Amino acid sequence: MDRGSLYTTIKKMPACERPREKLLNYGVDTLSNTELLAILLSTGTREMSAIDLAQSIIAATKDGLRFFTDCTIEELSQIKGVGLAKSAQIIAAVEFGKRIALTAKANNYKIKGPDDISHLLMEEMRYLKKEFFNLVLLNTKNEVIAVENISVGSLNSSIVHPREVFIRAIKRSSSAIVLVHNHPSGDPQPSREDIKITQRLVEAGKLIGIDVLDHIIIGDNVYTSLKEKNMM
Repeated sequence: MDRGSLYTTIKKMPACERPREKLLNYGVDTLSNTELLAILLSTGTREMSAIDLAQSIIAATKDGLRFFTDCTIEELSQIKGVGLAKSAQIIAAVEFGKRIALTAKANNYKIKGPDDISHLLMEEMRYLKKEFFNLVLLNTKNEVIAVENISVGSLNSSIVHPREVFIRAIKRSSSAIVLVHNHPSGDPQPSREDIKITQRLVEAGKLIGIDVLDHIIIGDNVYTSLKEKNMM
């Protein structure tokens, strides 16, 4: 038996059940996670339809949709039927969605304290497998201008250099900034290096005239504010 005959091709499905047609006729909210992923994939393989491939990708991940928040091309391409091109399509779509969501949340979002930073960035950063150091740029009303990534990887003073931080703030005419990074372990307790970097950036901000209001460390649904802990 031809192995391909074990799978139902999308073309053989009733038109009303095909993911793209369902989206066009009934709206995107009627699609399952598998159907959404199948549309992103566009095509399957010689043995699997796009829907079958989407099902196998989701089944291969232990964390469900959470896996896609920080997966790599290497991790995706290890799944049977997913090559570099399809991996790139998925990762690009996930990143695009993240940026849209963050832009919508950040538009004129006013920062009054660390809780506001948590509401803005917790869901995006709590599941990341590497340390991301982000910069929240604020205007004179403490409204968010933008959120920009400065570095990826374990923090040290050579990676998070004042020059890299404040050039972003100067270009966007920021009057103040908030530093934010995550701990993949889920524990937001600041390290000695976290405190050292914060103090260095605070001093640099004073010279330039841009206030460093806080440094928030994101854990797994918990955070630490260095400002509240009197560590800056």
